[in-house]
Amino acid sequence: MTSMDIQRPDLAALETAADAAARQIPPLWPLASSVAVNPYLGQSGKTLAETGSLLGRVGGVSVTMPRAWYKERMASGQITEADLSAALASCRDASKPADIAALKALASEPVVQPEPLDTVADLAAEAGGIDWPALLAERIGIWAAGYFDAGQALWAAPRGNSAWASFRSFATHDLTPEIAGLKGFARLVAEAPDTPEAAIARAVDSLDLNEAELPGYFHQLLFDLGGWAQFARYQLWRAELKGTSDRTIVDLLAIRLLWEEALYIQYRSAIASAWACVRAIHATPVQAELPGIVDTILQEAAERAAQRDLAAVLAETAPNKHVARPSLQAAFCIDVRSEVFRRALESVDPSIRTLGFAGFFGMTVSHKGFASDVEELRLPVLLNPGAHSCSSHASSGPEDLVSRYAARSKRAWGRFKLAAVSSFAFVEAMGPVYAGRIIRDAFGLRKASVPIDPAPRFNPEPDLETRIAMAETVLRAMSLTEGFARLILLAGHGASVVNNPFASGLHCGACGGHSGEVNARLLARLLNEPEVRKGLAPRGIAVPEDTLFIAGLHDTTTDVVTLYDRDVEGKAHQPDIEQARKWLAAAGKMARGERALRLPHAADGSAIARRSRDWAEVRPEWALAGCKAFIAAPRGDTLGRDLKGRAFLHDYDWQQDSKNGFSVLELILTAPVVVASWISLQYYGSTVAPASFGAGSKLLHNVVGGVGVLEGNGGTLRGGLPVQSVHDGEAHVHEPLRLSVCIRAPREAIADVLAKHEQVRTLFDNRWLHLFAMSEEGRLAWRYDGDLKWVPFEGVAEA
Repeated sequence: MTSMDIQRPDLAALETAADAAARQIPPLWPLASSVAVNPYLGQSGKTLAETGSLLGRVGGVSVTMPRAWYKERMASGQITEADLSAALASCRDASKPADIAALKALASEPVVQPEPLDTVADLAAEAGGIDWPALLAERIGIWAAGYFDAGQALWAAPRGNSAWASFRSFATHDLTPEIAGLKGFARLVAEAPDTPEAAIARAVDSLDLNEAELPGYFHQLLFDLGGWAQFARYQLWRAELKGTSDRTIVDLLAIRLLWEEALYIQYRSAIASAWACVRAIHATPVQAELPGIVDTILQEAAERAAQRDLAAVLAETAPNKHVARPSLQAAFCIDVRSEVFRRALESVDPSIRTLGFAGFFGMTVSHKGFASDVEELRLPVLLNPGAHSCSSHASSGPEDLVSRYAARSKRAWGRFKLAAVSSFAFVEAMGPVYAGRIIRDAFGLRKASVPIDPAPRFNPEPDLETRIAMAETVLRAMSLTEGFARLILLAGHGASVVNNPFASGLHCGACGGHSGEVNARLLARLLNEPEVRKGLAPRGIAVPEDTLFIAGLHDTTTDVVTLYDRDVEGKAHQPDIEQARKWLAAAGKMARGERALRLPHAADGSAIARRSRDWAEVRPEWALAGCKAFIAAPRGDTLGRDLKGRAFLHDYDWQQDSKNGFSVLELILTAPVVVASWISLQYYGSTVAPASFGAGSKLLHNVVGGVGVLEGNGGTLRGGLPVQSVHDGEAHVHEPLRLSVCIRAPREAIADVLAKHEQVRTLFDNRWLHLFAMSEEGRLAWRYDGDLKWVPFEGVAEA
């Protein structure tokens, strides 16, 4: 068949294929507000084995660990024969091994690392002996670093143009490709159509592509751009959340296709035959293959082994700590790091009760800090702001102005230090002045800073009826409608670290990568309002007059809790607050001791605080490494059980919720569970495929544009987690397991929510998450088997 016989795709087909490819790419949030993202977000409609075939084709990506990892666990007895048998039985692929013997035999065979299909750049490199993939990655990276810059560059690139127009302006003056041997590249760029859509159409025609070949090929080109495409996908995500759109990722596709077109024009005679073979493979549907099916069965077996361990912990006898009225109730984020601290705090005094709730505490706010006009989205990335807030008060005008002047002076001084003209003279003249600071930083002598802005307030203030409704919604979602203590702590969380581009990733994911004190302080203020409490009483929530809500901030790096007691008036609760401080300090000491056992080179808990101030420390904390379970149940089901900081704990009482049509259950499954799945799968992807879904080594990072990091001095932007976040230098500290979601609620109610929300159901049906219904005794009782069906949980099997 000649190129004249090929049916060219029309503009609608091109648009459809480009949009589909864009949605295969996970978004990448900027460093200032980074949140965990599921790298398989675009493949949630496929199984793990199907995803392995797809990503192997476009990027050479493995979706499971090497087989040696599973064989070690089989040899040690961690993965039992029963686990393998159950995993094999649960596999629905017709091509699966016939029995356990066949599975084991196949598992013993070596597996070849998947190789991506060749792009035109790969074929041209082979034909011409020039590393075109590296060159185009470097040139696109240099342009993208300037175009996406968020304020880091002292000499900013021109603003206002689309990515496509900006790149054309850059590339028509960039002689590097032609010096390297790509003849006429600048002219080809100059003569390219003004719109990316027309440029894509021209490239598709030049490359002899038909409609069936487009989705896979377009996906591969965007995947090849790494974090740059992911950041453009983030811009599309944010735009669509606001009800608009963004075409940047289509522009990037056009840019990448322009390079392919130029290389094909130059090397066509040498690579046409090989390129035709590649196109033919792109046209074939992606199907799960036997090696990938075997690997996913082994992965399922490892997860069932972990679920047996979890079931055994939940089956332990719970301590009896019933008291008439708690002396302290402390609500923490569901973050796995809170589990360690909650367990420690409850052990300090039997009258203490803790709760788990998403760290934004139901306050979906766009917030402006003191003396700042920057809008901080302190809410889950799945949501839009429901209110606005700011940290100021009526008398803070002069302080605000002074702070703004100081900030401007600091920025000007920083630019003077780094400017091309003045930087060398600055070092010569001012270097000795910084000796003291260098010594403080080198020896970690600087104290950790705590957010101390004035108390936040809604701006504008919602009316009373709205505030009452907000308070009721949050309290019911927390399952906190009775049994109030005299003092109730609402503890957001954040992390205090230095010299860490990924600092925001250690903060609260539910607060958009910010620390959680703003949301906690807003809610405490709301729940302390006498008018709000008066309005709650007719709604069935009677908050005692002597109950005080107080906000706090749990520093997950040092396990120190700061109380914002200056936000509350009166001294009636001062003894309660002082006692709470003592309890929190004791719990922090216990938590630091436990965490030190896992951190490299931390002899004991006393080393924890120093690590947070050490500018050379690449592992100040483990963040959410090790996460493997999400439990929504009354605290009594997990009280006293050691979950080792690996479980998200959300308080939930289904009997209360049933009176309101299981609205809280629906909220849990569609928001916290989805956010937890993003976290779990980011750690999973960064562990099993660090080259594709990890950020590389912190030791080689360079921050670019204030947006992300490069590993080294050029190339593609890196997304995901640094290797130091999942590996201790000798072994993985994160065990890559898909999250097990355990909910104490009737199966029918859970199934009703899944039936209502297809995207959430897809996550469970395709085993990106496992789902369990718990019994009234708090045990794992039923396993979700897909298609809204359940099977009895196998129980705690013996090895």
